[in-house]
Amino acid sequence: METDGSQRGERPGPLEAYVDAFLDDQRIAGYSPNTLAERRAVTIAFARWAKRHAIAEGSLGEEHVQSFIRRRPPQCSATESERATVRRFLAYLRACGVMPSAPSQPDTPAEALVARYITFLRKDRGLAERSILVYAPCARAFLATRQAQAGRLALDQLDAKTIHAFLLGRIRNHASESSRLVTVALRSLLRFLFLRGETPRDLSAAVPTMRTYREAGVPALLTPEEVEEALASPDRSTSKGRRDYAILLLLARLGLRASEVVLLTLEDVHWRTGELVVRGKGSRMESLPLPADVGRALAEYLRRDRGTTTSRRVFLRAIPPRIALTGPCAIDHIVRLALARAGIPPQPQHVAHLFRHSLATRMIRQGASLAEIAEVLRHHTQASTRIYAKVSLEALRGVALPWPLTGGAP
Repeated sequence: METDGSQRGERPGPLEAYVDAFLDDQRIAGYSPNTLAERRAVTIAFARWAKRHAIAEGSLGEEHVQSFIRRRPPQCSATESERATVRRFLAYLRACGVMPSAPSQPDTPAEALVARYITFLRKDRGLAERSILVYAPCARAFLATRQAQAGRLALDQLDAKTIHAFLLGRIRNHASESSRLVTVALRSLLRFLFLRGETPRDLSAAVPTMRTYREAGVPALLTPEEVEEALASPDRSTSKGRRDYAILLLLARLGLRASEVVLLTLEDVHWRTGELVVRGKGSRMESLPLPADVGRALAEYLRRDRGTTTSRRVFLRAIPPRIALTGPCAIDHIVRLALARAGIPPQPQHVAHLFRHSLATRMIRQGASLAEIAEVLRHHTQASTRIYAKVSLEALRGVALPWPLTGGAP
C-alpha cells in the first residue's frame, strides 16, 4: 500500500527531470532549506503518482492536483501546503513551456470592452500606467452595472439619470480629489464608447464637474519629533526592520513619493557619485544627491538582507517569495506600522506622503522659498507648491504680535 505517493525502488517519472530546476527557482525566490526539502518530497511524489496513473504532462490540471491530495490513507494528513506546492510546480512547468497554459475563461462582453478601452488609453491617448490604474477600475465597475441577460451589454439605454446614480454610489465616502478622479475617468469612458459606436450619442457631458480646491486646506504633516520617532521605530536587528528603516529614510530625507520608492532599481543607486536616480511623475528621470545616512541604510540592507534574486528592484518582500513590493500601498503599510509603533495617531490615506509634506513644511519654517521647495520636491507646476504658502502663513500667525491700536496704548 502506498503511503507517501511513491514506492521503494520505483523508477523516476518524466516530470522528475524538472524537479531540481523547480527547486532552484524556489531557492532564488528566497525559500528556506527546510521548505525546499519538503517541496522536493512532494513534487517527486506527485511526479511518480502521475507516472503510475499514465497521466500525460500536457493534460495535468487542477483535477489531478485534487486526486493526488486525496490519494493518502485516512491516517495521513493532506495539508494545504502540499496542495500549494503541486500548484506551484505545475505553474512552473507552464512558465517553462513544458505544459500548455491553463485555458483562460472567456471574457464577458464587459471585460472585453474594458480591454479595448485600456488599449485605447495606452496607445491612442498615451496615458501612463499609473493613470490607467485609476481609469480602468472605474470603467470595469460602470460596465458591470450594464451587463444584461444573455451576457450582452445594455448601452443603448444609457442616460444622465443612470450615470448620476452610478456616480453617487461610487463616490460616497470618498475624499473630494478621489471623487473628481472618478468623474474624469467616467467622462473618458463615455467619450470612448461614443467614438467606438457603442452608444448612439456622446454622454460625457452628462457627468457633472466636481470642483476641488488644491489650496483649500493645510496639508497633514508630522512634527520633526514625530518624524524622528517614526524613523526610530523599526527593529533594526531584523532584516525587515533594516529594510523598513531604509525606506522611511528615503521618504523623510528626500521626500520621495511611495511609487518612486517602489520603482527604485539597483542601477538607480550611483555609489561613486553619491546620487540616486528617481522615476518621477510623467516618466521623468531625475537625479538626487544621496545623503550619507540614507546611503548607509541602503548599503546595509543590500549587503545583509536583500539576497540574490532575479528582480532588479531595490526593495523586496521580507518573506518568500522574494519579489518586488507590489506597489505604493506596500509603502503606505510600512509607514502605518511605523507610526503605530511610535504612538502617532492613525492618519488618512497615502500616509507615505506625510513625510513629503513634513519635509516641505520644515523647509518653509527654516526660511526656504517656494521655488527652493519646488526644486527639492521636483514639482513641475507652481500649483503643486502653492499649498505650502499656507503653511508659511500659519507659521507667521504663530509669531505675529498684536496690531497696535490707533492712538497708542490706552
